[in-house]
Amino acid sequence: MRDTRPDSEKQHRRSIRLKGYDYSSAGSYFFTICAQGREKILGEINNNRIILNNAGKMVEQWLIATTNKFNNISINEYVIMPNHLHCIISLIDVGADTWVCPDENKEPHGANTQVRPYKLFEIIQWFKTMTTNEYIKGVKNGIYPAFNKRIWQRNYYERIIRNQEEFNTISEYIINNPANWLIDENNIYISFLTN
Repeated sequence: MRDTRPDSEKQHRRSIRLKGYDYSSAGSYFFTICAQGREKILGEINNNRIILNNAGKMVEQWLIATTNKFNNISINEYVIMPNHLHCIISLIDVGADTWVCPDENKEPHGANTQVRPYKLFEIIQWFKTMTTNEYIKGVKNGIYPAFNKRIWQRNYYERIIRNQEEFNTISEYIINNPANWLIDENNIYISFLTN
């Protein structure tokens, strides 16, 4: 069925993905996820350090839990800011046969079990779903403040890290992010003052 809505009502979302690239390929990726409306729901910056609130701590727990859920990733440098998070995630080559044993008290399923490589968007989608569900429970229990429609923006920024120099530069950017909060483009108060 053809969309007959006026152009102003249609969503025009330009893909930021590199066309034809396999986002399950082994390598490192830098991504940023922003809170919906860039609301400061995860903590605050104090003396150039991030102080996570309960919601920020919950988000950090789920970020770390991605390495338990997905068999082909490692989390490198990350920072959770008041209204966004930055992370370098590495996808590991899982083409080789592996032993799959989710519970150490049980026998392994056996050798020659092929492990499926997950794509970056699947990992981020799972992370957003789990944190949103947890946040909703927290709102119902009076732990977190209510939100409007969704916790996270629909899309996210990602970059394929092409070499060690780029990896080091992005790592340094992540580490220094809290100290640069006053000039951060995601700080909507500053964005408002400079526009």
